[in-house]
Amino acid sequence: MIKSVLFVCLGNICRSPTAEAVFRDRACRAGLADIFIDSAGTGGWHMGKAPDGRSIAAGAERGYDLRDLRARQIQQEDFRRFDLVLAMDRQNLKDIRRLAGPKTTARIELLLDYLPDTRQQDVPDPYYGDADGFTEVIDLVEQAVDALIVVLAQQRG
Repeated sequence: MIKSVLFVCLGNICRSPTAEAVFRDRACRAGLADIFIDSAGTGGWHMGKAPDGRSIAAGAERGYDLRDLRARQIQQEDFRRFDLVLAMDRQNLKDIRRLAGPKTTARIELLLDYLPDTRQQDVPDPYYGDADGFTEVIDLVEQAVDALIVVLAQQRG
């Protein structure tokens, strides 16, 4: 049974904190508030910083509060602490698996693998784009998180 979920992107200021906030909200509403939830980045450039202002604004438009989240870099201990580590894209998935090593007990997957009717594997990185990219991130994350919540709720019976 999944008791902890870590969302991971490159810098932990756009996609993964958005996924953390969405999942926290949706899990709570689904009666799964006991799941430990966090996010991290494979890179450490933004450690200690708040999410990108555009992520905060896009999240606020949908009722998610990202203001108190702070970027951190994924650590070796995360592969023991979290049951499920969800990458936002294939490159981060590859980097996470390399960092985890062969003895990890964590399941390491792509978030969008939970979307049954899409060929899209990557949540696109909106950092170098405009506000529309941040809205697209929330659209994809909400759909994938909703599908993930169904799976987790079914596992609990």
